[in-house]
Amino acid sequence: MWATPSQLKIKGIIGMNRRNIRYIGRYNDRRLYPLVDDKLQTKLLAKRYGITTPDLIGTVSNQFSVKHIAEMVAGHPGFVIKPAKGSGGKGILVVERQDAEGYIKPSGHRLYREDLERHVSNILSGLYSLGGSPDVAVVEALIDFDESLSEYTYEGVPDIRVIVFKGYPIMAMMRLSTAASDGKANLHQGAVGVGLDIATGTALRGVQFDRTRVDHPDTGHELSSLKIPDWDVLLTLAANCYEMTGLGYLGTDMVLDRRHGPMLLELNARPGLAIQMANGEGLRPRLDLIERQDEGIDVEARVAFARQHFARRGELQEAVA
Repeated sequence: MWATPSQLKIKGIIGMNRRNIRYIGRYNDRRLYPLVDDKLQTKLLAKRYGITTPDLIGTVSNQFSVKHIAEMVAGHPGFVIKPAKGSGGKGILVVERQDAEGYIKPSGHRLYREDLERHVSNILSGLYSLGGSPDVAVVEALIDFDESLSEYTYEGVPDIRVIVFKGYPIMAMMRLSTAASDGKANLHQGAVGVGLDIATGTALRGVQFDRTRVDHPDTGHELSSLKIPDWDVLLTLAANCYEMTGLGYLGTDMVLDRRHGPMLLELNARPGLAIQMANGEGLRPRLDLIERQDEGIDVEARVAFARQHFARRGELQEAVA
C-alpha cells in the first residue's frame, strides 16, 4: 500500500525538494563540493585530518598509463578500482583475489588483463563520472572487513551510511551486499538496507527493493542480531567529517576493517533518502531538533547528544521479543 502525503508528513519523511532546498542548499556551500565529489580529494583530505581510509595503491590519470594497471596491482591479493568522480556505485570494480591466469571477482567471475584495462579506460573517458567529464581511476586495497559481519553479507563488503547534520550523526543504516547487487552495497542494485539505532548501533529494520526483510536473502541469516562493533568510534569518525569538509548536510560511508576498525570509504554532499525507509522513520524531527541547538559544540558532545535523543527500539527487536 502507498502512504498518503499526510501519513508521510506525520512520520516526518522528507522528500527530495525539501532536502535539496532546505538542507543541501542552505548548509552546503557549492564551492566545497569537489572535496567530496572527487574520491581522491576526499582520501587526501582525510589523511591530513588523521581519518583512516583504505590504502591507496595508485591512480591512473591518462590513457597511456592504462597498460600499466596490471603491474600496479601486482602483489595485492585483492583490490578495488573506482572512478574518482563516480556516484551511486557505478564503475566500481572489486577483485577479491588474483592468480597466474587473471583476476577473480567476489562472485567467482574471472577477468583478464584486457578487462582491467578496458574498465580503467572507460573510467578515464568519463563513462561513470558525474556529468560525463574526464575522470581518474583510483585503485585501493581491498577492505579486510570484520569477520563478525560475514553472515550478514554476500560476496561483498558491507558499509555503514551515517547522515551527519551540522556535525551531529542523526540517522544510520548498514548496506549489505547480495547476489542481486553483484556484491555491491548499493540499495538501488538490490543490497539490503538495515536501519541502525544511533544509540547502540543495533539493527532496527531491514528492507530490500522497498520491501521489509527480516533475514539476508542469500545467507538466510536473521538481521535482528546485527550490532556494529566500535560504534562510538564510528560515530565520532562520522561527526568529525563536518569539520573536515565544512559541509552541513553530509552522508558519510564507512566500513569496518578487521585490523584498522572503522574506516572512511567516501562522502556524499547529496545523500539519498532511502535511509528513512530502512529506519522506518523520517529525518525531519531530527533535523528540526538539531537546528535548534547552539553552534560551537565539540564532537564528543554532539555524538553524546545524538545517542541520547535519537535512541530507538525497532521492528526487528520487537519481533524477537
